[in-house]
Amino acid sequence: MAKLYFYYASMNAGKSTALLQADFNYRERGMTTMLFTAAIDDRGGEGMITSRIGLAREAAMFDAGTDLFAAVAAAPPPACVLVDEAQFLLHAQVLQLARIADEQRIPVLAYGLRTDFQGVPFEGSLWLLALADVLTEMKAVCGCGAKATMNLRVDAGGAPVTAGQQTEIGGNDRYVAMCRRHFMAAMA
Repeated sequence: MAKLYFYYASMNAGKSTALLQADFNYRERGMTTMLFTAAIDDRGGEGMITSRIGLAREAAMFDAGTDLFAAVAAAPPPACVLVDEAQFLLHAQVLQLARIADEQRIPVLAYGLRTDFQGVPFEGSLWLLALADVLTEMKAVCGCGAKATMNLRVDAGGAPVTAGQQTEIGGNDRYVAMCRRHFMAAMA
């Protein structure tokens, strides 16, 4: 039975690296994969999944109008579907991923953030946490050495940002992974 997997973590936990490694493992064995990434995140280039350690691979882009089930059904059946930046999925798209696993019997591996810079779950993450067959928390490290579970948004001077749009694309220049204790102290 194929499953829907959700790998979640704060920023800088290696989610994209792990996705690219899983993709490599399938392809190394002669299997095809389908990769998706959020169109809104073009930091590594349009339609690219990139990791901070320099790995990269082309991917189909998804936005609010993308029907992931139809996209997979229209292609030759892959051995696996991999989704980066899964926090940007809509509820309907998470249901489509579940259908891919259930009806097309293709494993789906989704990677993303659990919460935004205010500690609020993203829509895609909320529904993946509710519907995925397997949930795996990946580990990042706070500056204190504890497990980082939160994403603190910072301004150009490094000061915490406590209000604003849920989505603002950025990397280490805009976000710091922190344990909950230090996150809460910074947000106070």
